[in-house]
Amino acid sequence: MKTVNHWIGGKTVEGASGNWGQVTDPATGAVTTRVALASAEEVDAAVGAARAAYATWGTSSLSQRTGILFQYRALLDARRDDIAALITAEHGKVHSDALGEVARGLEIVELACGITTQLKGELSTQVSSKVDVSSIRQPLGVVAGITPFNFPAMVPMWMFPLAVACGNTFVLKPSEKDPSAANLLAELASEAGLPDGVLNVVHGDKVAVDSLLAHPDVAAVSFVGSTPIARHIHATASANGKRVQALGGAKNHMLVLPDADLDAAADAAVSAAYGSAGERCMSISALVAVGAIGDELVAKIRERAQKITIGPGDDPASEMGPLITRAHRDKVASYVTGAAAQGADVVLDGTGHTVKGYEEGHWIGLSLLDNVSTDSDAYRDEIFGPVLVVLRVETYEEGIALINASPYGNGTAIFTRDGGAARRFQLEVEAGMVGVNVPIPVPVGYHSFGGWKDSLFGDHHIYGNDGVHFYTRGKVVTTRWPDPADTPAGVDLGFPRNH
Repeated sequence: MKTVNHWIGGKTVEGASGNWGQVTDPATGAVTTRVALASAEEVDAAVGAARAAYATWGTSSLSQRTGILFQYRALLDARRDDIAALITAEHGKVHSDALGEVARGLEIVELACGITTQLKGELSTQVSSKVDVSSIRQPLGVVAGITPFNFPAMVPMWMFPLAVACGNTFVLKPSEKDPSAANLLAELASEAGLPDGVLNVVHGDKVAVDSLLAHPDVAAVSFVGSTPIARHIHATASANGKRVQALGGAKNHMLVLPDADLDAAADAAVSAAYGSAGERCMSISALVAVGAIGDELVAKIRERAQKITIGPGDDPASEMGPLITRAHRDKVASYVTGAAAQGADVVLDGTGHTVKGYEEGHWIGLSLLDNVSTDSDAYRDEIFGPVLVVLRVETYEEGIALINASPYGNGTAIFTRDGGAARRFQLEVEAGMVGVNVPIPVPVGYHSFGGWKDSLFGDHHIYGNDGVHFYTRGKVVTTRWPDPADTPAGVDLGFPRNH
């Protein structure tokens, strides 16, 4: 059986706690790997390695950092398929989805390669007589990232490349459900020339997380995961004096107006709701149909959803893979099996789906629930699976009120041909990321990613300008130098006098 250990100080470090987690192949249900679960002492060793490396990395030149990052980007590009294969083997998503994940992570590596312009300061001269004021940004020190199972390569790459480009050192605690991609990312960083200790990976559970949140040498914590855990991360780390960005869960709405292209809207709904088996915080999980279009739109979604091929992620014919664990599969299924009792029309029920030859895999088919009420479990909770709920409203105003009443505010979308309606929506909707005829409005790397309300705890979104500001702190320098002309005898610069 494969073993995944920690990566500390530029090398593999065997787990010493005696505690191990199990990693399964979601397509077969078989345990394929054991992963070391760190003790508080092992977390301390990783933080210690990062602290020691910061002594030189924090004062390294921008050209040194960007030179390494350019090499790193080239290695990641060359190993895309290898990283994607690890994601598919442990997460279950199809290979094309996994490759897309790596590509989105690479965007932030590319942003980090251009950190020289992001870290430029400001200068104001002559603010007073002979007085200048400048503003600079400096790294924080040791920072940590705690990342989820659904994007085991992309979300870490949303964090550590930018953090180390800013001069910090990093301790990554990835999900113990699919840990292998994180180790490969760290090994490739070392191969690119990143000094030992600048990037460390410790695997673990709540013990490792709480150790990072309390550690006095960790200056900041980045987190992506569910809302209850994000709230805990923010409260605990903040209480320990740390800077925190904690991105939580979502219930992303897609508002479809009567004038929308229904074929385009149905295509978008299927890809956004069921892509990556719905295991993504930017999936569309609630569709709000306005007016009389609901029946036709639901029929179009049903027709398309029934054609999706479900199978192992490494099969090129598969368009959707299994869920990460059997327990999660059963939880997702419970929302579908209980929907009718709470008033919904079950248009598609995927709970009985199996794949021939892979009967022990964590399979679930696509589910579509219509006429869902806002007080039902399927609407209120973040299901995190291939379940799309449809709500009906009569007007745009009802739709925007419904969306804004949600406690989540991660992403949202509107489908319409009316520019005025779209403009009004983007100004009125209470969410951090908005799509206009774009179902999953994940920003490109040079714009920041993050939600509102219970989808974000902390003041900074992730990557982009917000990411640079999160991983640095500002300093303002006021200087006053005497003018040489004010010295009666002039200034002796020590040059030889020949006359």
